[in-house]
Order: sequence, then C-alpha cells, then structure tokens
Amino acid sequence: MESKIATRLRGKMAQAICLALVVALLSACGSNESKHDSKANEQSAVQETIVKYTGDPSKAIPYVYTTKRELALTFNGMGDSGTMDKLLDQLDTYQIKATFFLTGMRVAEEPGIAQDILLRGHEIGNNTLNGYDMSKLSYDQIYKEIHLANEVIEKETGVTPRYIRTASGDYNDDVRLAAAHNGLSAVISYSLFLHNWQDETEIQKKNYIRKYINRGGIISLDTEENQQITESISLIAEAAKDVGYSFVPLSQLVSEGGERKRLEEIEGYDAAGINADYTSTKYTLIDRKETGRKEVALTFDDWGTDYTITKIVDILDKYGVKASFFLRADGVEKNPNLARSIAEAGHDVGNHTYSHSELNDLSALQIQSDIVKAHKVITEAIQEKPAMIFRPPTGAVTDEQAQIISAAGYHLIVDFDADPNDWNRSRTADQIVAAIMEQSKSGSIILLHMLDDLHTIEALPIAIEKLEAKGYSFVRVSDLIKE
Repeated sequence: MESKIATRLRGKMAQAICLALVVALLSACGSNESKHDSKANEQSAVQETIVKYTGDPSKAIPYVYTTKRELALTFNGMGDSGTMDKLLDQLDTYQIKATFFLTGMRVAEEPGIAQDILLRGHEIGNNTLNGYDMSKLSYDQIYKEIHLANEVIEKETGVTPRYIRTASGDYNDDVRLAAAHNGLSAVISYSLFLHNWQDETEIQKKNYIRKYINRGGIISLDTEENQQITESISLIAEAAKDVGYSFVPLSQLVSEGGERKRLEEIEGYDAAGINADYTSTKYTLIDRKETGRKEVALTFDDWGTDYTITKIVDILDKYGVKASFFLRADGVEKNPNLARSIAEAGHDVGNHTYSHSELNDLSALQIQSDIVKAHKVITEAIQEKPAMIFRPPTGAVTDEQAQIISAAGYHLIVDFDADPNDWNRSRTADQIVAAIMEQSKSGSIILLHMLDDLHTIEALPIAIEKLEAKGYSFVRVSDLIKE
C-alpha cells in the first residue's frame, strides 16, 4: 500500500494538471463534438465571466431547527486511503451515516475513495473545487469553484451534491448566491468544528463534546487536519448515546427540520419593552401561594447542556409532572432547539434575564434592556409568547426593581420558599431531597437548577416520589397563580 507521504506527493504533482483533467473529464459524457470544438468550448466555459445570480440565495444552515433528538456528523475533505478506510470502518462500528464534503480536486485524484464513501451509505457534498478561501474570490471565481466541483463529483460518482460547505465553513452573500446559481439548496456550516485535541484529559474531552451535542446540531471534522479523527468518532458517538440522541444523514436532518418564524411574526414578541415611567407601576411578587390543596410548583433556573436539561424534562415526563423553567437567555440564544423542546413538553417558559447580572449592579434602563433582550431571544427560540413570568437572579429584588421589571411587561415576579441549594455541587442528592421535604408545604414554589454537574438529576425522581407519597400534586406556576 502506498505510504501517506507518497500519496501526498503524488497528489501535489497531480494538482498541477488536475484542472485541465477536470475540464477534459466533463467532455467525456457522450459529446458528439469534434475534439477541436470540444476543447475550445471547455476553455471558453472556464474563462467565461459569470453574471451574478439575481434570484434568492441558498439557505445558510449552521444547525437545523428541530426538537427531534437528532443531529448530523459531517466531514471536510478526503484524507488518504488509509485514513479514510479507518474512518469509514469506525463509522460502521457505531452505525453512523455521515456527510462528506469533498473537493473536486481530490475526487478527480482518487475517485475510488469517493465511490467507497457512497457504497458505505454516506452522503457526499460539495467542498468547492480547490478548497480556496471564498472570501478572497470574485463572484465568477466562486461560481466556477462550485460548478466544476459539482461536475467532477457527478462525473466520478453519479451523484449531484445538494449542499455546499466552504473549507473554513465561512460564507458570504456571494457564496450563497453562487450556490443557488448552481442549483444547491443550502450552504452548510456547523454547530461544532472539532479540531485536534491538545492536552485534555478523557473527562475534559467527553465534557467538551457533550457540551455541543445539540438537537439539530451539525458537527464537523476535517479528514486531513484532524490527527485523532477515529478517536473523536468514538467520543462523539458515546456522548450522543449518553444524551439519548442519534445521528442521521444531513439530508434527513434538513428535510425533517422546520422553518422558524421571524421574531416579528410571533404573537407576543412585543409584550416586553422599555418603559421609563415605572414609579407607579403595580406588580405581583409571589414566593408561595396560600392554597387548601396539597400542591407544589417545581421550578428550574438558569441553563445547561442538552444532557442535563433533556434528562430533567424526561424525568418530569416519566412522572407526568409539569414544571416552570426560568431560562437564562444567553444560553437559549446558542441553543434555541433545546428551549423549544421545553415549551413543547408543556412546561412554563419564563424569563431569567439575558446575562444573569444581579439587579443591584444595574440601572433601571439596564434592567429593562436585559429583560427585553431575553424576552425576544426566548420568544424567537420557542416560537411563541413565553409565560410572562420573571425570576430575578438570586431571587433578590427590591420594591423599586420590581416596579422597573413590571413596567417592562413582566408583571408577575416569582420567587420561592423552598430552596435546597442544589446549585452547590457539594450538595448530595440525599441532602437536596431532605431539604425539599423539610421546606415544602401546600402552595410551595421549589427552587431547583438546570446547571450541569449538579446532583439535581439524581435527586429529582426521589423528591417527586416522596412528595407524591405525602399526597402532593404538581402544578406549573402559571396554574398556581390562577387558582
């Protein structure tokens, strides 16, 4: 078998003549032209200046809008045959069907590898002809990079790509227009580009990948740059399994995804706004609701990864419990699919500010601006009006601050009367449960958190069962205040 160095040397030599070969390949599809005419037409096609496309650009997709527990694994480029064999074997081991974005040059050099990718059940996308930096090229150069790559891939594999990704994953308006001009439906970037590991421990590697295992996510690796690519596949596969998510081909992920409405199209997007006239504004502050019923409200603050939040939602679903989630919006902004999944499960989605700054550190305008920004981010993520309930960071709020919050549109401010301090990572599940049971009473609002690496996930099912055994039922805060 040819060594990697020899393969690369051969590849470099081939590149000097490969573009001419590419053009020649395109003429070998049954043309009846004379060789002289064919050559002239090919040279004309390469040299022709392309007029910029005036239709709609291709979609730009860094992730897919979906609440399905699915994501896609993708690769840039095409390594040497030894690397690709090991990679494809590893994907077979974990039964993952991936999408490979290939440059036209590499496909022209080694079409057998591209054909093997397809035979193993994977998809092929367009990685441009040479993998150049698209930001430095003119429109007609971008068009030709995409067009010739498409033609080579189709000639050598029989497949016409549906998607394009640039070598860096970056794109501009010209790339989107040229992609549409070439009949490609989307320009794909990624939610995670996994580079080489440095000195990370196994736990650090697992935690890093787990952080980016998102519903609708698109993970990307480079087959030539990534030196631990087979190791990374096992880490990615195991992380997805831990969360309970599966990998599907990119085309399936995209086709099953939804179209997000623009913020202004969502009813209630403007329910929060800046209002400097707050001194006489009324508000309701609740930490417990006096009620004759034995019922409590479970509430969850802040934000976490799919691993943590999905497990919380699954536990609640198992016991038929509806709860109230107060979301930190800077986290929601990075992972809107997860926020939407909470709303779809029937839970309250409330506002816990955008930046989680303590209110005492902010002016009236800063408080309202932060809340309004959070409202817009959350509304756009869940595609509906939030529950319009607000919880201040730490739960601390003065009368003046409550007026400021209410004037911005959030008239109901929710505190709590049962606090097991689950945010403290040193607190065990048993300690959390004991505190919940000791502090809870009819009408209690119980404070919990959806931060990562707490013992809340372990404590939650035990607490639910113990509260139920004492005759308690569970309601959302929005239900509790209606009674």
